[in-house]
Amino acid sequence: MANTYPKLHNAMWPGLVGKGDEEGQEPPISLERMLDLTAAASVNGTKFEGIDYFLFLPHTDPEASDDDLKSIADLIAGKGFAVGSLVAPVWPGTVGDSAMGDDAAREKFLSAVKMACRIAGVFNEHGVRKYGVIRIDSAEFGVEKWREDPTKNTKRIAETFREAAKIAVDHGERLAAEGEICWAGMHSWKDMLDLLEEVGMPETVGFQADLAHTYLYLLGYNAPEHALLQEGHSDEEFYAAYKNMTDKLRPWTIDFHVAQNDGEVHGAGSHDKTGKHCPADDPYG
Repeated sequence: MANTYPKLHNAMWPGLVGKGDEEGQEPPISLERMLDLTAAASVNGTKFEGIDYFLFLPHTDPEASDDDLKSIADLIAGKGFAVGSLVAPVWPGTVGDSAMGDDAAREKFLSAVKMACRIAGVFNEHGVRKYGVIRIDSAEFGVEKWREDPTKNTKRIAETFREAAKIAVDHGERLAAEGEICWAGMHSWKDMLDLLEEVGMPETVGFQADLAHTYLYLLGYNAPEHALLQEGHSDEEFYAAYKNMTDKLRPWTIDFHVAQNDGEVHGAGSHDKTGKHCPADDPYG
């Protein structure tokens, strides 16, 4: 590629997020299959340079031994890929729990960050990973409970994020909070900004932007009071609103996803409603 940065990575979590084994659900896509699809992708000679990696089953056992993790690193490197950003399994039902919850829940959240930092260290030492962040969110599905006391609950999440940041610093890592409408306290551009400012550690805790999710930020799907666009908007209105939002979030942005949304929401498996990704050539993307 002519450019040095940003590195072009394919995210592995579409193989897992929103998948399930119940009727009407899509089965998970294995890590090897995701790697093969990534390796086969090419547009005018441009190919992926690496992957961003989801740290949970069935792709990864969070309790995997160092040797098992090195084997995974060998597999990824064998496909010609580097590892970049890692997704910490901070949600209830995985390793973690709500960053807004009680002390026990918050301790689980922090344990997930510790686990992610440990795996990052193994990948870094192996050499398959030389850059990237660790992705987190509030792990509080939906916004109803948060709305009972927004100020108190945002402070609670920020306290957890600050403790997580201390863990990350000890391991030489940074944390990126991905803004999606399904995560309490992060469900609008304004609430995301308020949370980042409350954390107040821009050198360690930043924003992970996703084009699909930030489109729903503009529409104010879970926070109409923060909407910058209305349905039926013109292209001119869209770009003016997008500039308004990105001007505010850009100073915090440390990781970026190129993904499209058609302005609709979607939820599958155990995943709450969020941006409905669509193909690059979708006329409504």
